[in-house]
Amino acid sequence: MATEKVGFEFAPHEVVPSLDPKLYSLDEQEAAFFKSATGIQDDEELKKHILDVQAKAYVIFGYPCIRRFSFLRLNICKLPAYTQVLKLAKERKEAVLLDIGCCFGNDLRKAVADGWPIQNAIASDLRQGYWDAGHELFKTTPGSYPLKFIPGDAFDPAFVAPRDPCYELPPTPAPELQSLTSLSPLQGHVAAIHASAFVHLFSEEQQTQVCKTLASLLSPEPGSTIFGAHGGVPQKGFRTVNLGDVTRRMFFHDPNSWNELGDGGIFKKGSVKVEAQLMEHKREDLSEEFNGEKFYLIAWSVTRL
Repeated sequence: MATEKVGFEFAPHEVVPSLDPKLYSLDEQEAAFFKSATGIQDDEELKKHILDVQAKAYVIFGYPCIRRFSFLRLNICKLPAYTQVLKLAKERKEAVLLDIGCCFGNDLRKAVADGWPIQNAIASDLRQGYWDAGHELFKTTPGSYPLKFIPGDAFDPAFVAPRDPCYELPPTPAPELQSLTSLSPLQGHVAAIHASAFVHLFSEEQQTQVCKTLASLLSPEPGSTIFGAHGGVPQKGFRTVNLGDVTRRMFFHDPNSWNELGDGGIFKKGSVKVEAQLMEHKREDLSEEFNGEKFYLIAWSVTRL
């Protein structure tokens, strides 16, 4: 009989769902991107390479998004805010883009490929191993692809110091990204923050806490944006998710509660524009996890006014 718990940590006795190569797929845009990035032009050779990296990364931690090949989807460029975010790199000198919960770094690499200067991009994830797997996936090294990565826990005050959002420009300039060992020096300096498949991993209280953390990093300049996508529901509350032999309860916001959290809950009322769109996510590989019920995503952005 399945047990029920909150969160994604697997105990030693629990069975992590096995990998299924039948879930592998690449559409035309994804295939072109990964062929260009890896230099592998043969479809079967590319598939084998991706499956090999997936298997190694799944041992580090068995996130469902790795099992479902979510790292192939290039989701960042499908977000409504993406085009406007890319403009920030052209409009602001040394504008910084942060991808938090970056996993292999595929979304940030897509943004760099689309024009964001690599020296002004920074990635972060809890596990260094995922970033290393990203280098293997894309056949790069820290020397050949010098995008700054910092491992760390967004809930660790030593990694991101607790503070309110900035409403005035910091008195000191943004630090040199390559020198950073934590994200605290970036507070108030980041032009754009991408956070997808990240916030919904936590309890409602933790979601509020991590959103405050992200808000503290965002520049107060008009147009600065936090954006992403995560699981959502038509009316906020809990849903059950089946993962291996464990049923987990996850808290999801709806667009209205997400708007209220951003505009007035995290930032001062009227200081940001929140856009949140609920979309049904039609993926057959999600059916088992969500008991055959509909699964929704909230595509969102929080932009400084």
